[in-house]
Amino acid sequence: MPEWATIGKVLIGFGLMIAGLGLLLVSADRVPGLGNLFSWLGKLPGDISVKKEHFSFHFPIATSILLSIVLSVLFYIFGWFFRR
Repeated sequence: MPEWATIGKVLIGFGLMIAGLGLLLVSADRVPGLGNLFSWLGKLPGDISVKKEHFSFHFPIATSILLSIVLSVLFYIFGWFFRR
């Protein structure tokens, strides 16, 4: 049964991190300078955006690729530190 307690603690930790990120994003407009910090997200060259009269479609492919590369590098570095 101790493994269930460990999994529970990990899930609580992830939940607190997600809640903290949510608070940061909600308060981003209220803090001067923080709202413009992420304004480029979803507006990179290569992001597909189609707007018509009764239809709009947005597919941030370049942003997705960039975030994938950044997260891959971060997780690689994180894993490298814990393997030592």
